[in-house]
Amino acid sequence: MKDFIKVMKSLSDPNRIKILKMLQQRKLCVCELQSALKVAQPTVSKHLKMLEDAGLVTSEKDGLWVNYRLAEGDKNPYAASMLGNLRHWIDDYREIRDLVEKLPSIRREDICKR
Repeated sequence: MKDFIKVMKSLSDPNRIKILKMLQQRKLCVCELQSALKVAQPTVSKHLKMLEDAGLVTSEKDGLWVNYRLAEGDKNPYAASMLGNLRHWIDDYREIRDLVEKLPSIRREDICKR
């Protein structure tokens, strides 16, 4: 039951749902998520940690970046089920549509100018 509770708790925050909906579109780094959500970097990192602990997202290092993407669902069957359902849910909410539409213009190279 512990795995189920982790997934449900991680889905109880609107920003974490928004993160998952954005990750359905493409892999993203913390700075891109921060820019889209307009919240502080530590807040985004905490959300990602909770989603990763629940088996909903995974991360991989790519040079200077850490990319986050949706998990395959092999860590937690409840996570896999919820991710599958979430693909078909709440797409018609204005907040979600606006974020998804804004994603192509959010580029790490522009945000984190070297």
